[in-house]
Amino acid sequence: MNSDTPSKPSWNKQMKLSAIRENPRNPRTIKEERFDKLVQSIREFPEMLQARPIVVNPDMVIIGGNMRFKACKAAGLKEAPVYIATWGEVKDREFTIKDNTNAGEHDMDMLANEWDATELNEWMLNVWDPQEEPEEKEEKVKCELCGK
Repeated sequence: MNSDTPSKPSWNKQMKLSAIRENPRNPRTIKEERFDKLVQSIREFPEMLQARPIVVNPDMVIIGGNMRFKACKAAGLKEAPVYIATWGEVKDREFTIKDNTNAGEHDMDMLANEWDATELNEWMLNVWDPQEEPEEKEEKVKCELCGK
């Protein structure tokens, strides 16, 4: 069904999660701790899903947002915003990879000086733990005679 020539334009829609199918060829995984944070994030800030909907092909197979989909289900949602892409199989596969490729880098100095580390960690940007004191490295003194 999903050809390389779109038959109609892509569109957004609120859909029942039960109508959406996971992508069996999704190359992404998520660790349990990060998944739990994603579920919590969706419960606390569901509006974010409007800006980053689950992306599916016309067959309702997810091509972007597999982890958001699983987290929505775990959070107890019955519906979620969905973008139905009619790009074709080649672009669908490309999107599956590119959607999760982080091309940029964070300015760590700006994050350290202008952002709250606790919030950043809660938002799944694991930078550092503000509760931890930096470890002081113990200097080893060598014996001048034996070198030990």
